[in-house]
Amino acid sequence: MKIRKIEFFKARIKLKKTFITSLGRRDYTTSIFVKITTVKGLTGWGECSPFPPIVGETPETCFIVGKMLAEQLIGEDPSDINRVVTIMDKMIYAHTGIKSAIEIACQDLSAQKASLPLYSHLGGQKDKTIRTDFTISLDEVDAMVQDAKDRVEQGFKTLKIKVGDNWKTDIKRLQSIREAVGPHIDLRIDANQGWKKNEAIKVLNEVAGLNIQYCEEPINKRKYFQLKKVINNSPIKIMADESLMDHIDAQKLVKGRYCDYFNIKLGKSSGLHKAGKILEIAEKHGILTQIGGFVESRLLFTANCHLAYTSAQVKFFDFDSPLFHEFDPIIGGMEYQPDWTITIPEEPGLGLKIDNDYLKECESMVVE
Repeated sequence: MKIRKIEFFKARIKLKKTFITSLGRRDYTTSIFVKITTVKGLTGWGECSPFPPIVGETPETCFIVGKMLAEQLIGEDPSDINRVVTIMDKMIYAHTGIKSAIEIACQDLSAQKASLPLYSHLGGQKDKTIRTDFTISLDEVDAMVQDAKDRVEQGFKTLKIKVGDNWKTDIKRLQSIREAVGPHIDLRIDANQGWKKNEAIKVLNEVAGLNIQYCEEPINKRKYFQLKKVINNSPIKIMADESLMDHIDAQKLVKGRYCDYFNIKLGKSSGLHKAGKILEIAEKHGILTQIGGFVESRLLFTANCHLAYTSAQVKFFDFDSPLFHEFDPIIGGMEYQPDWTITIPEEPGLGLKIDNDYLKECESMVVE
């Protein structure tokens, strides 16, 4: 199997409502869809949604770097994942989003070649129920409370609350939401690096009685070494997100005991290959893990589902991003059930494609 052509599509998808975190506001998400075609006409799909504050990429840089990478990969065997990853990393540092989109498409092709669903090709099995949470966007207290109540009425059992713009207001947000949704809804919080160390300690102790599952990335990722003090003074578990890009970061975080849990995103790890290496570390050290994303479509989250089936350490599922989109161009792939559990097809690879008429409307680039 050899790569004949790599196509890139820039898809700008409007969100149903403005999505706000401590890192900024988004009314649209821009995905880069990657389609790899082999000499024999087999096609594989990948996706990334570059988010500059975290991965340092934009849709424009993804096209530039994607072209560079694609030119080196034409003629290569997409099922030789280790070689594909090595070629990309040797050519350019970082740019983890566009690398992940290309690598996912190669993984899709590799599993199709083996006539297996991707999770099975990766050595996994369907031994767990995947049920997504729903993320409550940062806003005024009353608006967040109403959003939380609405989502509970829709049947969501777990809410992730965005915080981090003002630690005092964050305490009020969390207290008000817990009071509104009652004691039986699981709550998680995500500060997106918004607090200073002492602020994080104050908030986490103040809301300790609210039965919070964990807090994602409370402080600036460059100051990860301060997380140990946060952990030592927090009654709530700490999850590494922005400070955990790949397996090298995972080793660093474990060695320093800087976090309790991991959060894997394929756009950070450069794809499934390095995400698997993170899970190996999680398994070795008994670290529970979440898988999430950057407001991508069902394509990326289908890949997330396949990855989730490869490790018992994956316990938390932040798979709600496709629900934010006004339009869904994906055909096949993961499906939300009425109770917000998720199912995936048993077809070879990812088991999906993208609506061709929609792709015709997207800015595109071909390398062959």
